[in-house]
Amino acid sequence: MMVNGEMIAAVSAAVAGSEAEHRLLLQSIVDTARVIFGAKASSIFLVNEEHGDLVFEAVSGEGEKVLVGRRFPATRGIAGWVLNAGDALIVDDLSTSTVFARDIAESTAYVPGGLMAVPLVHDDEALGVLEVLDPHPQARAAIDELALLTLFAAQASAALRIVQRNRHALRVLEGTGSEFGDLVSIVSALAGGTEERRRAGLRLLGSLHELLVDNQS
Repeated sequence: MMVNGEMIAAVSAAVAGSEAEHRLLLQSIVDTARVIFGAKASSIFLVNEEHGDLVFEAVSGEGEKVLVGRRFPATRGIAGWVLNAGDALIVDDLSTSTVFARDIAESTAYVPGGLMAVPLVHDDEALGVLEVLDPHPQARAAIDELALLTLFAAQASAALRIVQRNRHALRVLEGTGSEFGDLVSIVSALAGGTEERRRAGLRLLGSLHELLVDNQS
């Protein structure tokens, strides 16, 4: 069995490129949601597998330059409530909400007056939350907001699941002292090198495969 360039490119994309690509997909989802709802901002949160907090994965509008990567407890605020309840929530006046965490909002330098939030679920697993902040009343009146939020949530859930899997694979492959870290570096170098170097690398990998695998049969 010979290693080919297409396979090298596919593996390289899986272990290195998909993070950036799926961040772009998440960003396009929040950008589109903000425009369609005429909102001040829109954001996607992901439950971090290591510490369990909610983390800003993509932000459009208010706070988009500074909020990505920030985290807060998954038990706090509207996002925390939606995540744990598994239900969408629309609040027109957050001053009357008993679950709205004003201190968290103030820490982001933007306090919305109202918002819509929907859980992001994949195979019955809660992955995160999609929020739309201060949607415009006229935009909301023209659409079935819950149906549209659900469509956005389906897209975001699929993208978040891929991001999770990709990050898990990278942690495994690039673990401290792991020999697989070298393999990732080799694959990435082959994918990004010149055609001449790629061909030479593929010949070397083919020979290594014959030595380690074919001779065992």
